[in-house]
Amino acid sequence: MSSAPTTPPSVDKVDGFSRKSVRKARQKRSQSSSQFRSQGKPIELTPLPLLKDVPSSEQPELFLKKLQQCCVIFDFMDTLSDLKMKEYKRSTLNELVDYITISRGCLTEQTYPEVVRMVSCNIFRTLPPSDSNEFDPEEDEPTLEASWPHLQLLELFDSEDPRERDYLKTVLHRIYGKFLGLRAFIRKQINNIFLRFVYETEHFNGVAELLEILGSIINGFALPLKAEHKQFLVKVLIPLHTVRSLSLFHAQLAYCIVQFLEKDPSLTEPVIRGLMKFWPKTCSQKEVMFLGELEEILDVIEPSQFIKIQEPLFKQIAKCVSSPHFQVAERALYYWNNEYIMSLIEENSNVILPIMFSSLYRISKEHWNPAIVALVYNVLKAFMEMNSTMFDELTATYKSDRQREKKKEKEREELWKKLEDLELKRGLRRDGIIPT
Repeated sequence: MSSAPTTPPSVDKVDGFSRKSVRKARQKRSQSSSQFRSQGKPIELTPLPLLKDVPSSEQPELFLKKLQQCCVIFDFMDTLSDLKMKEYKRSTLNELVDYITISRGCLTEQTYPEVVRMVSCNIFRTLPPSDSNEFDPEEDEPTLEASWPHLQLLELFDSEDPRERDYLKTVLHRIYGKFLGLRAFIRKQINNIFLRFVYETEHFNGVAELLEILGSIINGFALPLKAEHKQFLVKVLIPLHTVRSLSLFHAQLAYCIVQFLEKDPSLTEPVIRGLMKFWPKTCSQKEVMFLGELEEILDVIEPSQFIKIQEPLFKQIAKCVSSPHFQVAERALYYWNNEYIMSLIEENSNVILPIMFSSLYRISKEHWNPAIVALVYNVLKAFMEMNSTMFDELTATYKSDRQREKKKEKEREELWKKLEDLELKRGLRRDGIIPT
């Protein structure tokens, strides 16, 4: 008997399990590795009276007792366990917040250590480990912390949970604004996180949020900029463009770069040259992002700075215009729709036109995409209107060069044909087919 044909395993199956179920299992393992895990037995807290219901002389001692109670950690993976005590702790935390907000002088030297200890117990925890080989931030769902409804105080930026990162962004921004003595330390720590991310791990979930904070910080820098800030731009922010996950935080990174250039236009040249150095060679998606960022920079560039970088810049743009990937070519050609960039190009057409001309003229005859050809014609028309004399000279030179190239190519083909004929005759003589 012939066996029935077996159905090939689905690509969405892994050892009999769907990818979705595997992800869920991995997410569950990840969450349960947080410190908010089952304690094995019910937790009982002794209810205490409300602070407002006791005399003011007894409130400091009761405040300390409530802080100690809030150091108890519950298991939020089990949604049905300790419901009464979880609610009691939640109401106690709200009561403590109200008490600190309303009462004056309640935070004394004696209470500060207890407050810090309570916050530390609840906040500083082991994050769910994320295996970079398994978790794809662009494809997979982030791991949501099961204890988040209870937590909501201060979190670590490397959490996969976007709610945590967003809340921490607000908290850290307020700390930076209020504690002047901590500002240099905070900037240094962000610097270290980014360097480790670029050169060691390439894995950190909170890069976008940290860059958002930096955007505000850079906006408040005093002039002239300190050497420390300039070094941060060149040594940290520019290399951030090299990581594979750039698309997850590129908008925030580009904003920070533009903020720096608006503060100090003299930084334009090192920034542009840095982008040229790290320009993607094999990833069209990243090329489109780089082109978008370059346009943002050119929107705020000063004419005196534009002159310094126009040659390397338009050599790169010419390469992008020649790209067989139509989205890269299209994004580069859109520069000619920007009025300010067009004014800069027109003022410097004697330098830019010779750089761009051969690429544009060749594409107008050879590119496979009709939409790109139409855009190229518009650009050529704009150049012709800017500087008709140079345009005619370049056209004549280009055609003359092309004729020489075709002539050389024809001569090369004829030479190869002669060589092939000679080799054929030698073979025939060797075989005795024709007399020597």
